[in-house]
Amino acid sequence: MMRYRPATLALLLAVMLAPLVLSACGKTVGENIDDATITTRVKTALLNDPDVGGLRIDVDTALGVVTLSGIAKTRTEEQKAIAVARRIPGVKDVKSTLQINPGGA
Repeated sequence: MMRYRPATLALLLAVMLAPLVLSACGKTVGENIDDATITTRVKTALLNDPDVGGLRIDVDTALGVVTLSGIAKTRTEEQKAIAVARRIPGVKDVKSTLQINPGGA
């Protein structure tokens, strides 16, 4: 009899339930994958841009619409983050709820 670690079982359960949970959100699995891909690409681009504090910015994508939230040090940094997100293939629109905090919390 094979024995599995609890973490392995949890991962297996998550993989098996993911399609059910994702389909319950009103989006197809393909849309969820596309949105996840866009989110990953936007976040990576923000982290790689030296003019943007990517660690302080959260990215969420729904049907190709990217929402940036978190903290920007300046209005210029916010605008740069928006511009970076717009350049990613598949992004239909970018919305910003970034808060401007010069201290950069």
